[in-house]
Amino acid sequence: MRVLPGLHPSGKLHLGNYFASIKQMVDMQEKNEMFMFIANYHAMTSLSEAKALKQNTFDAACAFLALGIDPNKSIFWVQSDVKEVLELYWVLSQHTPMGLLERAHSYKDKVAKGLSSHHGLFSYPVLMAADILLYNAQVVPVGKDQIQHVEIARDIAIKFNNEHGEIFTLPEAKIDENVATVPGTNGEKMSKSYGNTIDIFADAKTLKKQISSIVTTSEPLEAPKQWRGCNVYNIAKLFLNEVEQTELQARYERGGEGHGHFKAYLNELVLSYFKDARDKFEYYQSHREILDEMLRQGAQRAAATAASLMQKVRAAVGIYR
Repeated sequence: MRVLPGLHPSGKLHLGNYFASIKQMVDMQEKNEMFMFIANYHAMTSLSEAKALKQNTFDAACAFLALGIDPNKSIFWVQSDVKEVLELYWVLSQHTPMGLLERAHSYKDKVAKGLSSHHGLFSYPVLMAADILLYNAQVVPVGKDQIQHVEIARDIAIKFNNEHGEIFTLPEAKIDENVATVPGTNGEKMSKSYGNTIDIFADAKTLKKQISSIVTTSEPLEAPKQWRGCNVYNIAKLFLNEVEQTELQARYERGGEGHGHFKAYLNELVLSYFKDARDKFEYYQSHREILDEMLRQGAQRAAATAASLMQKVRAAVGIYR
């Protein structure tokens, strides 16, 4: 099964990104044909500073590789390195009714939140359709807010196929209903927009500060603590098996430790769990030429698939050569 996730270069990755999305993608490499790309064209709809976009793209590539995306098991590249996606975006635009885009709730939501209203933001679903259809993706893992975009890609593909023959594979959205909802330092869902994240690749001092800021209740040191509903416990359990969770619960219930002790324990868990990833991240950061070569090879493999598909598309719509 060919699976295609698009990975946004949206800045520093946090525990919520990992447990709600990246971990599942890494696991899916073992049993599926994975096409994974860093969606830097898409990022332009909300990030206009050239230097920041370029740095975010580089950092994202370092981070995703460090966290387990394996170029030997997956095709991994930067979206802009395969130019056919923009050609297909234009071709698909001729088969996309305005009403279809006008009904897209993501555009309305983003404008309501203050993003500038422009054509790139409005036509975002067409570019996403090009991403999906260019590589004959069968399954597209997305969050609930992106389901409509996969449906739009299907609608465009059906319209094109009806006019030109069965060229595009019809994709299906994949929603993992069992995905973890990771609480942030204030108990709300962990999100950069809420300013409540614990960043995976933060330096040790920053990481400790973020974990120390987790909101907890106040009880005497000797008193038993309530682990149910505790923000520290709810984050820590993501790293623990059932036996380890039970042991941590017992520590809460017998008292003699404060929330500072549990925050220190969580800090150790994060550092231990991501030790190899943090080391790899630093390696790629300081060996850009190795990273760039991996991305170049990934783009070559992706481009081979794209070129084959675009031959059919060009012939279908009458592109001269």
